[in-house]
Amino acid sequence: MTQRKFALTLGPLLFNWPADVFADFYARIADEAPVDRVVIGENICSKRTHLYADAMVSAIERLQCGGKQVVLSSLAMVTLERERRAARKLFDQTSLEIEIDDLTLMNWVRPETPFSIGPLVNVYNEATLTFLAGKGARRFCLPPELPIASIGTLARAAAKAGAGVELFAYGRIPLAISGRCYHARIHGLSKDSCQFICEQDADGLSVRTLDGADFLAINGVQTLSHKYCNLIGDLDLLATAGVTSLRLSPHSGDFVAVTRAFAEVASGTLSPKQGLARLQQVAPERDYSNGFLFGACGAAALPAV
Repeated sequence: MTQRKFALTLGPLLFNWPADVFADFYARIADEAPVDRVVIGENICSKRTHLYADAMVSAIERLQCGGKQVVLSSLAMVTLERERRAARKLFDQTSLEIEIDDLTLMNWVRPETPFSIGPLVNVYNEATLTFLAGKGARRFCLPPELPIASIGTLARAAAKAGAGVELFAYGRIPLAISGRCYHARIHGLSKDSCQFICEQDADGLSVRTLDGADFLAINGVQTLSHKYCNLIGDLDLLATAGVTSLRLSPHSGDFVAVTRAFAEVASGTLSPKQGLARLQQVAPERDYSNGFLFGACGAAALPAV
């Protein structure tokens, strides 16, 4: 079987999980998951941060003891003064790499600060990538809606600039961030008194059309795809395009098994078809798609491999 060289990155947890679930998840990742990097920290709603602040400190220590490179996530949309202060604090008090998902954070980047660019920053062309690489960006997790031709072009530009390219390879796809909290509104609550109602939906709340068709998912102020991106059958294509790293987005269930399936397909231990079958066994209720990769409807079903 073909061996493909990819680093595996665990993306930031997008959902509001209880602190004990959060701690248990990262303990398993630290001890059992074959991932190289872990991006950790609140990416969606700053109100959630205090819910697991203590657990995050312990999680970082355990991940590092487990040999993982730890990267701190930033908010995807900084709008409040307290959020601006928290964002600046990331650069003031840590030597860990920071993943930027809101370009306002570029105001505080210093030459000695390692940073990467997350998938919510619109890096759509070589000029943007080269500019940010020139400012010190080491890695780019590209927007998940890009087709393979654009991915290849950006991967070549990144290699020329001395940076790596990562691609969102598993999980509900982050599509948009809003100033309005959909979770609170659907329960008749305001954003300021939301009661952290998003905790009720571990993988986001599914949304249907008026005709009853599955459509999207909501996660507080975030809109996600209903289907789960799954590129495990397309790793040869990604390797040929120059992708150096795969991003796996945390979801409930046995996520260590998800990381192992990707690692085994990448190493050639499993074929892509076997890897897909493994993931379907792990979470048979999930619908998968990879349409964006081929310039088609993002919800297009994974083709046979």
